Amino acid sequence: MLQIQINQFLSHLEIVKQLSFHTLDSYKRDLQKFKNYIDEQEVSSWLKVSEHDVRSYVNKERRRGLNPRSLQRLLSSIRSFFNYLADEGLISTNPAHGISSPKAAKLLPKAMDTDLVQRLLDFKPKGIIEIRDKAMAEFLYSSGLRLAELCNLDLTSISIKERSCRVVGKGNKTRDLPIGRKAIQAIRDWLVHRSEFIKEPDINREKALFLNNKGKRISPRSVQLRLAKLSKMRGLPSVNPHMLRHSFASHILESSGDLRAVQEMLGHSDIGTTQIYTKLDFQHLSKVYDKSHPRAKKTDK
Repeated sequence: MLQIQINQFLSHLEIVKQLSFHTLDSYKRDLQKFKNYIDEQEVSSWLKVSEHDVRSYVNKERRRGLNPRSLQRLLSSIRSFFNYLADEGLISTNPAHGISSPKAAKLLPKAMDTDLVQRLLDFKPKGIIEIRDKAMAEFLYSSGLRLAELCNLDLTSISIKERSCRVVGKGNKTRDLPIGRKAIQAIRDWLVHRSEFIKEPDINREKALFLNNKGKRISPRSVQLRLAKLSKMRGLPSVNPHMLRHSFASHILESSGDLRAVQEMLGHSDIGTTQIYTKLDFQHLSKVYDKSHPRAKKTDK
């Protein structure tokens, strides 16, 4: 019965909430681990789970070395599950409600400076794989896409003429984004060769913009691996898709100072999420100040 209700909750998240595969997978892993712990305590029903059970489990994971950010996610998954059970009338109170999450240090996003971005992207591709990889990297940096958003793009998602793309982001929210000139050219180059990846052309051919070498929609893991390989080829430390998204945001904010526009382009529902880039921008300004202001320079005694 414990497993059945977890499965029902996951179906609810997929069908009603329309969460992404990766988010669903995180919920599934978190709740499976929690269920295993509850089984060990010989608790036969979610109705019998107490606040003490949840707190003991969290403390056990903390002692095991789980970091604060992961503990926050774990507690969030458990709370959401019990909220669902309460909404369904299966429990009366949420045993995780009174448990506070451990505070995690606010980490600034890792952003590349413009010189490093140019070193990564300014090259002439050799072969169709590199043509595709350059187009994906240019697109990530040009429009600040999330990894899943890039992989979910279809041919119909982009307009070469309008230099724009329509992206379906978190919560199934749609937003329209501009595509930069260099990214448009890289996508043009890719579209010339895209059909070479399709193994069995027919009316039901793959609609995805970016394909793997089997002619299917490219996976997030493949994009990560290809970007890491591209970084190595360009003599750079490993670059991941999130770094290009963060670089896009910080560079736009540095140039424009328009936080609302950056929020819109990134698809953040809460501007508080976007405001972390103002800290990143302030760090940049502080470095410039320390190097240039007469009263900030260090002098030898």
